[in-house]
Amino acid sequence: MSAIHHPLAGLTVLERGWLSSNNLLIHAAPGEAGAVLVDSGHVNHAAQTVALVRHALDAVAPAAPLARIINTHLHSDHCGGNAALQTAFGAPVSVPPGQAAAVMAWHDPSLSWHSADQRIERFSVQQVLQPGQPLRAGGRDWQVLEAPGHDPDSVMLFDAANGVLVSADALWQNGFGVVFPEIAGEPGFDDVGAVLDLIASLPVRLVLPGHGAPFSDVAAALARARSRLAAFQADPLKHARHGVRALLTYHLMEERQQRLDALLDWAQAAPLFARVWQQLAPAGGARDWLAQQVHELVRAGVLRMDGDMVHDA
Repeated sequence: MSAIHHPLAGLTVLERGWLSSNNLLIHAAPGEAGAVLVDSGHVNHAAQTVALVRHALDAVAPAAPLARIINTHLHSDHCGGNAALQTAFGAPVSVPPGQAAAVMAWHDPSLSWHSADQRIERFSVQQVLQPGQPLRAGGRDWQVLEAPGHDPDSVMLFDAANGVLVSADALWQNGFGVVFPEIAGEPGFDDVGAVLDLIASLPVRLVLPGHGAPFSDVAAALARARSRLAAFQADPLKHARHGVRALLTYHLMEERQQRLDALLDWAQAAPLFARVWQQLAPAGGARDWLAQQVHELVRAGVLRMDGDMVHDA
């Protein structure tokens, strides 16, 4: 049985930003082999992630070991630091089962970083994180819960004794992650709704999201997420536009700056966008439509333009 703790006792939440997901370090309890890290951020920030994790470990005990790295899902902002952390700490990586074999093969086009042409450094997988199997870490018993929607194979972690939910991108304080199956032309909205219902059924006291600060007003967050989901269900093209703009912004966070023509070339070539052109862009007008999205992001202050150079704001 898990002991009852303060919700954050023995946990270090490394709140990052939007290019890198948050990292959760679950410090080892007596008798455990070492700490467990949940999600590892983006490859651009990998050296910083290693330094942050090392500092957090040393703050508890000098040279404390990192025993395991867990990815809630395999998007580049959640697993991009895996390779650097494996090199630095020798820790095995655990991933959800849906794409474990694809990662082992690595060049599988179904992997999100290939379909969206995102940066990643190759890492190896040693373990599969199976939903329904118990996970003991930090003296807590975590349930591994399936959380499809944003990603079909995503999982959440829930410590029922202390009411702590690691929600990844299934629930943020103000919404949830882009529903990528819908972008690719597959159903995903119903999965999002089912996961929100699952969260509502749990005795959650504190949510540790994939992006943004931890929060405790779960009912309000669920209400906002359901309102957002209903708007997307009523207008799927609104969600598609949202997804394109999110991916354009993410790409600029990776690159920092890029000429507009090169940015449009990248977007037109990325396989993930192919379905979007069929839904949104006028016949033969995908490039002009994309340029319009970039200029709208500039007007909103999300991106910045200097001549023909587009910058991450």
